[in-house]
Amino acid sequence: MRGFNRGGGGGFGGGLVGLESMAAKLAVGLVAFSVLYLATRASQGALLLLNPGEVLGRLRVWEPFTYAFIATDPLGIIFGGIIIWSIGGFLESTWGSRRLLMASVGITVLAGFITVALALVIPMASGYAGGTVMTTVLWVAYGLVIGRGQTNFWGIPLTGYWFAGIGAGFTLLRLLTAPAWQFLAPELISLVLVFAYVRGASPKRLLLHLQHWRLQRQLRDRSKHLRVVGKNRPPPDRDQFLN
Repeated sequence: MRGFNRGGGGGFGGGLVGLESMAAKLAVGLVAFSVLYLATRASQGALLLLNPGEVLGRLRVWEPFTYAFIATDPLGIIFGGIIIWSIGGFLESTWGSRRLLMASVGITVLAGFITVALALVIPMASGYAGGTVMTTVLWVAYGLVIGRGQTNFWGIPLTGYWFAGIGAGFTLLRLLTAPAWQFLAPELISLVLVFAYVRGASPKRLLLHLQHWRLQRQLRDRSKHLRVVGKNRPPPDRDQFLN
């Protein structure tokens, strides 16, 4: 993975990339769906948000996907688009388009599905907009990729780890003003997922760990039926094997 861990990092995401890039397409998607939501929020726009109870009760399976591209206010749309385009462009040049898509959309959607699953056992909020979730994921991932390398936060030089901490800190500050943690559930879940993803976790690796654990368990179960033969044990009667 090509990163800035050893040297100095660039500026905030290293600048904007071309419109043909995956990062630019994600940014355009955020702007387009957010504008569509604002234009239709009095009617069908709510169907674009994540409502865990509706996903389960009315099988609105598209909501964990569409909510990822929704920001509910103009500042969220503008800054969200810039962050996705800029930081996403850096990550795309480091990871490639496929891994950027897995990190940004994949983690955001997975956090949505986990929120839906939690609604089966505890009361959850409704009307989640995932644009903030996606931008937080990319922000934290950018900082973790740079690591001890140098970047800047609006002209303030700092390490990538501090940059990631600032992104996570925004969520924690919002948590202090939220009525309950459920209102920020997808965002909180995404922080755990993006840290695990950048550190190498993946569905394939998880499956390998599960298979390894299952094999080890089978071997332990079989070993319980084995007995050690002592040296002083008398030899078996050979006649019993003649028939």
